[in-house]
Amino acid sequence: MGKLDVELSNLKLKNPLIPASGTFGYGFEFAEFYDINILGSFSIKGTTLEPRDGNRLPRIAEYEGGMLNSVGLENPGVEKVVNEYFPKLKEIYHGKVFANVSGFSLEQYRECARKLDKEDLVGIIELNISCPNVHGGGMSFGTDIESAVSVLKEVKSVCTKPVYVKCTPQCKDIVKMAKALEENGADGLVLLNTFLGMRFDIRTGKPILDNLTGGVSGKGIYPIVLETIYKVYKEVNIPIVGCGGVSCAKDVVEMMSAGVSAVEIGTENLINPYACKEIIDDLGLLLDELKIDNISSIIGRSHNV
Repeated sequence: MGKLDVELSNLKLKNPLIPASGTFGYGFEFAEFYDINILGSFSIKGTTLEPRDGNRLPRIAEYEGGMLNSVGLENPGVEKVVNEYFPKLKEIYHGKVFANVSGFSLEQYRECARKLDKEDLVGIIELNISCPNVHGGGMSFGTDIESAVSVLKEVKSVCTKPVYVKCTPQCKDIVKMAKALEENGADGLVLLNTFLGMRFDIRTGKPILDNLTGGVSGKGIYPIVLETIYKVYKEVNIPIVGCGGVSCAKDVVEMMSAGVSAVEIGTENLINPYACKEIIDDLGLLLDELKIDNISSIIGRSHNV
């Protein structure tokens, strides 16, 4: 067993690094920068049953700690992903991916998940009930426990692969939500999706984003995400994948200490396309420096000190 090896629901990963959905396309877009087979896995762009154009421009705004996005789940639809994108990806990538699934009704979630679950390339279904940038779907399911459980049950009914639920920080009681999802069959959790925020043009006073609000991500949310992970880890017994503000190897070690089994890298990929490669390279050296033989041994260690 290598020192960077981790495991998620019997899916063995060579390291805990997973580019987050929406920041890595469908994988082949980043293959020109480095061999993406060095990754533990990656989460494909949020995919819906039917194609979506997404929100109108402008839909990106920066802030000192990262960025806001209101892309709105732009994607080509699951049929094109399965029939055109996956064959292209298989030519260059030999691992398993997280298939990020979203929708606007229980039926849409179920059918999209069913199609992706059949694909050999998919290792884990990442159920996105937390996108803050669409109306009538995404986060509207993730803020209410009963609605979230309904989506989960619908998706689990057609999936043979593990289902990890990506939760929203807009949920009033994230611990209660996490426990309910675990009790109703979630195989794992992804904590967290983006926070909700705004930016304004100081010349006009108008919101910068056409959608008015957007998802806040980047280094600025990192300590908040850590606190959420820490308190959820104490209450559940399923794996957690951490997501939010990670930008370096030290962040990975810290977040795993709080309780995650793997880490998704988001905004940093958009700032530096080599981010994941650099973090993987640095992570092995950091473990040597800290005299850690295997990174899996530090999962949740902050709860034992």
